[in-house]
Amino acid sequence: MKMQEVLDLSEKEREEKLKDLQEEYFNLKFQLATGKIENPGRLKHMRRDMARIKTLENRSQPDPQATGTTEEKPAGA
Repeated sequence: MKMQEVLDLSEKEREEKLKDLQEEYFNLKFQLATGKIENPGRLKHMRRDMARIKTLENRSQPDPQATGTTEEKPAGA
């Protein structure tokens, strides 16, 4: 999944996609532990897809530290 594809999704669709990816990732990790996984490279792609969605979510949320004043304090204070 490319970043442009993530950007094209609505917020609700992104949440659903992230949930689906997390569930599938868990199942693949379980298969890896039992030695029954067919394509272990898929784990890498899934982690990256989840990171893309989470990155976009973090960009859209306001920074909680930015709510304070941005004035700098004097060096001697």
